[in-house]
Amino acid sequence: MPLYEHVMLARQDLSAQQVEEFTTQLRGVIEQMGGKVAKTEQWGMKSLSYRLRKSRKAHFTFMNIDAPAAVINEIERQERLNEDVVRYLTVRVDEHEEGPSAMMRKADRDREERGGGFRDRGDRDRGGFRDRGEHRRDRDARPPREEFVASAPADVTEE
Repeated sequence: MPLYEHVMLARQDLSAQQVEEFTTQLRGVIEQMGGKVAKTEQWGMKSLSYRLRKSRKAHFTFMNIDAPAAVINEIERQERLNEDVVRYLTVRVDEHEEGPSAMMRKADRDREERGGGFRDRGDRDRGGFRDRGEHRRDRDARPPREEFVASAPADVTEE
């Protein structure tokens, strides 16, 4: 049977439990029609690049599906009819990726960088701005670089 990766975006005002219930319903349809869901991941609520149906955020759900094309047509039809689904995308793949998806690996890596279970909110407290390199005050406080001092005209003296 063909292999698919399916991502669904659900409205932000839904609870995680409601998204989980809809995912379970889709899983039931897939299995009833002769398919199999190899893996399901809840990526959580993420910000969207632009507004979709007046939403700036959405719940992301990822599924690895092993099913005939008729099953994919049916779940996409159900997602079109459901008002809670903002977008969906199904891609046919040659093989499913083993282990966690790239999004889950990124979340794990970010969690490790923050120092484990406690969530560091340092960047959010400053409006999401991070250190972007040297600041003007740091640049002005440094002594001049030697190459500029050496190329100064001979008649100019420092006091």
